[in-house]
Amino acid sequence: MKNVRDFITIDQEILSGQPVFKGTRVPVVTLFSHLEKGISLNEFLEDFPSVEKSSAVAVLELAENLFSTEKMIKLYEAAA
Repeated sequence: MKNVRDFITIDQEILSGQPVFKGTRVPVVTLFSHLEKGISLNEFLEDFPSVEKSSAVAVLELAENLFSTEKMIKLYEAAA
């Protein structure tokens, strides 16, 4: 499994601690906002050239793992 710290930085000195792609000032949430609006990954990367494609893909894979069916079921059951 990939280490989140290899791709995301959280530092109070950078955008008041918002999670950003490592080595940039681009908030991770911006990727998800773009995708939610139907903007492709390639368009996101064109809009934010400081983000490497491998980093964006890794963040998406981390999110997929975080929200896997098994983990969502456990979260749902814990909230019930």
